[in-house]
Amino acid sequence: MQVVKEYPDGVFCWVDLATTDTEAAKSFYGGLFGWDFEDVPTDMGTTYTMCTIEGKNVVGLSALSPEMQEQGIPTVWSSYVKHSNVDAAAEKITAAGGSLMGPPFDVMDSGRMVAGTDPSGAPFCIWQPKNHIGAQLVNIPNTLIWNELQTRDSAGAKDFYGKVFGWTYDSDPNGYIMCKADGRIQAGILQMDEEWPPDVPNNWNVYFMIANLDASVAKVSELGGNVMVPPTPAGELGKFAVVQDPQGGVFTIMQFDGPVDAPPGY
Repeated sequence: MQVVKEYPDGVFCWVDLATTDTEAAKSFYGGLFGWDFEDVPTDMGTTYTMCTIEGKNVVGLSALSPEMQEQGIPTVWSSYVKHSNVDAAAEKITAAGGSLMGPPFDVMDSGRMVAGTDPSGAPFCIWQPKNHIGAQLVNIPNTLIWNELQTRDSAGAKDFYGKVFGWTYDSDPNGYIMCKADGRIQAGILQMDEEWPPDVPNNWNVYFMIANLDASVAKVSELGGNVMVPPTPAGELGKFAVVQDPQGGVFTIMQFDGPVDAPPGY
């Protein structure tokens, strides 16, 4: 098992779920991925749950506040990019045409973060680690494997994230854009076309690696989730399905036919 020690700047390092029902989420994701859970009290009087495999952090989980629920904010996964200077990165967000949801702030002794949106409105976070580096396990079954921007303005996205994080890009023969941080392919950009429902917002989608897609899709249904896109081939890579937890959180699970990249920074 390769344990990540430190993430390079510009690489996605963490995802977490904000949900309307934390106990139901634990039941669903524990049943699907075999995660264990450690509740951590915060200095705001709330609880943040670390989801773990063999004692190593893989994702986070927290409750949407009553105020957020009243505003209609849904259960949602959020993606975090590692950066060694959150304040400088926040300035780049606004300079490149994005918006901040608030100023950068410290998260106890864990790190410092800021939440923002790109010019198309897709939200993302930036994480400057202190005692919490992000996910200690990635790119193995039941952990994060990929982050994908689903956008109606891929050209604008390339320009924005290039200015903020210094990403460079390659495209495959189908026009799928691969984002590189210092040469490492670590995220993707998918252009949403007219076939996408108009109510799907521009968003960062999270992918989790699984060993057996058909078994995992059946488990999603068994646990009360919803299969939005059934098992679908992904070329030579393998196959994937888009699913939804019982509280509405959307994510992708993917089975790979071949080897995957080693985790960064281990």
